[in-house]
Amino acid sequence: MKENIATIPLMDAFNAKDECPFCYLEREAEQHAISFILGSAYMEDDIREKTDATGFCRHHFKMMYDYGNRLGNALILSTHLKKLNAELTKEMKEFTPGKSSLLKRMKRTDATAAKSAETPLGVWIEKKVSDCYVCDHFRNIYGRYLDTFFDLYTKNPEFRQLFESSKGFCLPHFGDLVETAENKLNDTQKKDFYATAFPMMQENMDRLQKEVSWFVEKNDYRNKDKDWGTSADSIQRGMQKCAGGYPADEVFKVKL
Repeated sequence: MKENIATIPLMDAFNAKDECPFCYLEREAEQHAISFILGSAYMEDDIREKTDATGFCRHHFKMMYDYGNRLGNALILSTHLKKLNAELTKEMKEFTPGKSSLLKRMKRTDATAAKSAETPLGVWIEKKVSDCYVCDHFRNIYGRYLDTFFDLYTKNPEFRQLFESSKGFCLPHFGDLVETAENKLNDTQKKDFYATAFPMMQENMDRLQKEVSWFVEKNDYRNKDKDWGTSADSIQRGMQKCAGGYPADEVFKVKL
């Protein structure tokens, strides 16, 4: 099959033998984006225009701060805040309180259920806190990775073998893969894919559960002389399997 821009990174991710190849790709993408915007790119007008408009999520603001380059962070933040403050002023100026009612005042506020904002100001704030230049960078290529996965799965025997011998995926990325399979594969291909993917996920989730359980048992004094096996780093790998990401990663910093 003809290679595209996503083929080589996807093959590299599966060759890394990670708990989730898509977590591997996501980490590569976000580190690239952070080092790009805090390199010389923050001085480029077109990039600053994008970061001014989009901003960053809480997670990636933290990554940017940890990365270093305080001046670069300050320059990006100064123009972003300028645009954000102008928009906030406009939204608050145009805000009109809704009509009050006794029923609404008597009702207890439920912060446990996810619900969309009901006021124009709330809608604007929801969008601002969910927009992120770095998240968008990965989202823009993630769909291509998913599509390329199924192109390789159906046409490339080498990749098919890599997939079948992999450790599966984290739960969030596995969900995305299943949703994509429903659109990209025909009925025969779906049957074949699920017959491989589902047992693979079950086997690897069970493997991690056993590794974490042995980590617990190994801390019993009666097992102090027994081998850790593969359980020594099972906590971070188990967390990754459940929710994605790399909880034990060292802070990503600028290379001096």
